[in-house]
Amino acid sequence: MKTALLLSGGMDSLAIAWWKRPDVAITLDYGQKAAEAEKRASAAVCTQLGIEHHIVRIDCSSLGSGDMANAAPDAAAPASDWWPYRNQMLLTFVAMKCIGLGVKKLLIGTVRSDGSHIDGTPEFVHLMDQLLSMQEGGLRVEAPAIDLSTAELIQQSALPADMLAWAHSCHKANTPCWNCRGCNKYRETYDEVSASMA
Repeated sequence: MKTALLLSGGMDSLAIAWWKRPDVAITLDYGQKAAEAEKRASAAVCTQLGIEHHIVRIDCSSLGSGDMANAAPDAAAPASDWWPYRNQMLLTFVAMKCIGLGVKKLLIGTVRSDGSHIDGTPEFVHLMDQLLSMQEGGLRVEAPAIDLSTAELIQQSALPADMLAWAHSCHKANTPCWNCRGCNKYRETYDEVSASMA
């Protein structure tokens, strides 16, 4: 079964790539402010592992809100990094690419803490799996780390420290701002796992 990974270049998806070794990885440049760094990080892990890497470019920046779009948060935003229907959008665009590549299973890097947003919950992943699999192509969606913290995922995957250093988690820019939720997560996770890494 041909498997793809939605690869953002953040800690979670890099660790999934190292752990699951998908046949294909797909990175989306949808107009987010950190797109260039995310593509560099994604390319680095794919080169290291020999994974076929595709980049899909669709400018949705006019539809974004908050940190990732360098815009004011939407009135419905539960957090500053919320982008309306972001995970639904990402899954749809990547699923469209998967059909052409003959992919049957799509992995995503959702972890336990992503449940702070509705589109990071097990229920959301289940519904997206049901929605995509009932359509032509029968694509299945799986979040293998959804019960793990990011630190637990990194330890499970045995991601080496030099590859973890490539991860880009900043929501605001191509260089870490160190004052967004993504940078805070990176720093806290790195502190937690670095002592146990080679």
